[in-house]
Amino acid sequence: MPKMKTKSGAKKRFRVRPGGTVKRGQAFKRHILTKKSTKNKRQLRGAVAVHETNMGHMAQMLPFAGL
Repeated sequence: MPKMKTKSGAKKRFRVRPGGTVKRGQAFKRHILTKKSTKNKRQLRGAVAVHETNMGHMAQMLPFAGL
């Protein structure tokens, strides 16, 4: 059997919280910010949790995270 490997892109983008949820950064906050409203940019601040419907994909990408 080959070794199980963590997706290197996923380990840079996600952190597993102690409760078992996964923390992710917000999308659409990197560039082309001039045409986005101040309200929109303000609401994109901070980190949010990955939705429970995507947790199966997270478990495949992060096999050693205990998800």
